[in-house]
Amino acid sequence: MPEILFASLALAVLAVLVVLFVRLAAQVTALRASQETLARGLEEKHRAMLTDLHGGLTQQGDRLGGHLVELREALAAKLDQRLDQIAGKVNERLDEGFKKTNETFVNVMQRLATIDEAQKKIETLTGSVVSLQELLGNKQSRGAFGEVQLEALVRNVLPPAAFEMQYTLSNGARVDCVLKLPDPTGLVCVDSKFPLENYHRMLAPGVNDVDRAAAQRQFRADVRKHVDDIARKYILPNETSDGAVMFVPAEAVFAEIHAYHSEVVDHANSRRVWIVSPTTLMAVLNTARAVLKDVETRKQIHVIKEALARLAVEFGRFDERLKELARHIRQANEDVERIQVTGGKIAQQFQRIESAEIEPPETAQLRVVELREDNKGKK
Repeated sequence: MPEILFASLALAVLAVLVVLFVRLAAQVTALRASQETLARGLEEKHRAMLTDLHGGLTQQGDRLGGHLVELREALAAKLDQRLDQIAGKVNERLDEGFKKTNETFVNVMQRLATIDEAQKKIETLTGSVVSLQELLGNKQSRGAFGEVQLEALVRNVLPPAAFEMQYTLSNGARVDCVLKLPDPTGLVCVDSKFPLENYHRMLAPGVNDVDRAAAQRQFRADVRKHVDDIARKYILPNETSDGAVMFVPAEAVFAEIHAYHSEVVDHANSRRVWIVSPTTLMAVLNTARAVLKDVETRKQIHVIKEALARLAVEFGRFDERLKELARHIRQANEDVERIQVTGGKIAQQFQRIESAEIEPPETAQLRVVELREDNKGKK
């Protein structure tokens, strides 16, 4: 019995398991079917989503392409505009640069022309300096140079009647120039001397002390000799003044004499010979011109007095005519004041007439009589 019961129970359990297995298989089949259906649905949805996404991407791509084209065109236009502006500025800068370069080139050419001209002048001046050195190297040429310079200075300051060049004195000596001053000064002889040889020797570079001292002694001797010659030949009693002038054409030589050779200057003063340079000679000549002007003024003093007398007469006439004009002006002023008074009265009458303030006939006649009397008084 137990075995049968166990077998029945086992069969029942088996039947239950079979049923469960069948149901499970059916559910698995249904689940697979639903999975396949779900997979197909998901696939269709995925395909639809992909299709929509592709379509959206295509539209976005088309829109983006359009925007890119517009953006590209706008950028190209702005770029062209910017390039045109840059090109214009570059051309402007280039034009300015070319203009400035041209101006600079012109200035450089002008400077070069000026430099060439200055170089030519320097070359000419160098030649003139060399010629001057050659001129001063010869004693006779130096003398002629001093005479020419003396004549130029005198002619620039004094009138022609106040001097004479190459004047011959009674002793037969010929002086370079005489100044014809009024008495008691009389004739003042001016002679040009140019002691240059020993001056150059004592100032030459590289000369030893012994040679330099010898050149200085010889220079002093030359100047003393010139002073003595001038005093002997050009200071004559009752013919010339009691002094003469020694003209040294070089300021440097004149400065050397007065700065380092005072004994020579003292000797010249004792012989009444005045050593002058071009500058100091100008002072002497200006003084002489002032003296001549003063003398001429004194000679013409009577003419000046006559002119002043005539001027006094004319001034008296001018004073009388001025007083007469003042009287006429005062009379005209009084007449103008009277006319203003009459005009004021007439204006008052017009104002009264305009205001309808007509006067009685008697008063009006009296006023007319007053106006007539006023007019007679003015006449």
